[in-house]
Amino acid sequence: MTAGRTVCVVGAGIVGVSAALTLQRDGHDVLLIDRDGPAAGASSGNAGAIVNASCAPTALPGIAASVFGMIGRPLAPFNVRTAYLPRALPWMFRFLMESRIARVRENARNLHALTVNAASAWHALTQGTPMSKLLRPAGWLKVYETETAFAATRHARLLMDELAVPYEILGATEIRELEPALAPIFTRGIFQRDSLQVISPAKLVQGLAELFVARGGRFRRFNVLRMEPGGGEPVLHGALESLTADLVVVAAGAWSGRLAASIGDRVLLDTERGYHMMLPAENIRLLRRPVLNGEHFFVLSPMEDGLRLTSQVEFAGLDAAPDYRRVRSLVKVAARMLPGLVAGEQSVWMGCRPSLPDSLPVLGYSRSSRRIVYAFGHQHLGMTLGPASALIVADLAAGRTPPLDLEPYRIDRF
Repeated sequence: MTAGRTVCVVGAGIVGVSAALTLQRDGHDVLLIDRDGPAAGASSGNAGAIVNASCAPTALPGIAASVFGMIGRPLAPFNVRTAYLPRALPWMFRFLMESRIARVRENARNLHALTVNAASAWHALTQGTPMSKLLRPAGWLKVYETETAFAATRHARLLMDELAVPYEILGATEIRELEPALAPIFTRGIFQRDSLQVISPAKLVQGLAELFVARGGRFRRFNVLRMEPGGGEPVLHGALESLTADLVVVAAGAWSGRLAASIGDRVLLDTERGYHMMLPAENIRLLRRPVLNGEHFFVLSPMEDGLRLTSQVEFAGLDAAPDYRRVRSLVKVAARMLPGLVAGEQSVWMGCRPSLPDSLPVLGYSRSSRRIVYAFGHQHLGMTLGPASALIVADLAAGRTPPLDLEPYRIDRF
């Protein structure tokens, strides 16, 4: 595609909004659509960590034993609702297959290729805009109480070593120097210093969408129910009307699988439902950066308007009602981790992470039409990879060759 065509971006999360801005910069006439609005989904509720050069996929060697060991644990970070288990089994089986060491190493290389310049892509997208003030050079800290929990990170650390990802292993004293308010119970830490933090993910995505409109872009609420490749222009069908464009970018997160299936592009996509709770603003002063508790796999992240506790992977599909009991039960664990914590539920939230078994997104053309481009399935790294994915989308829209081989991210790879 050449510049100056009409492009419709489906989905106003961080990937879609970043793509809309980047396509606009290339000279395209861009319409951004979403069934709700900017940052209405998973892009608003995450921990705000931009983990530069992240490379460890979720499916690591030994993951099967870890998952089965969580069954029945009241505070376990992984849960599958019984009624949903039959539907989740194909995804979970492939997930276990991806934990074989050869697959792990390949997935790590492909994930690293996307994330290695994540921080610089963010700076380029926000430079000279008010949104740059929402990014902080805070780093990404994981802390562990026991040697057993720290030893479980061995495979991830080996991958980081193999791919020359910079990180530091910390002892108790160094952890306290970074985060003095943490309880003196953590003996080991892993710190990735060159990572960033977003202090208000919702405000950032909404601000970028407003910038897109201020620069002449168009936003419209429109619920796409199905697509057609069309004889020339792709067609997006809603309940009462249809839209056409020279190029369609599908960046609808966990809902992208349904749209892709409507034109025959079936993909092994499921939703890892994530939860968060906002704790009172008095807690912001206690932490300087997002901190992952390596025993219980939840994050405490100081945001602009309070301390966010993010946790849990739940498989229950897109439509099941939230169950906030587990995230609420973690407050007492957070208080042990952070003795000065002021408890009090300000709000709770659930969002749907779009996930594939190999931890890689879908990036590239539809099998049905080169006028439809996919950019979804970013799992736990949507905030990290929004601007980097947008650059790839822009290359495809302009007919340029992206700087990395997109074969590992194709929609029909399974």
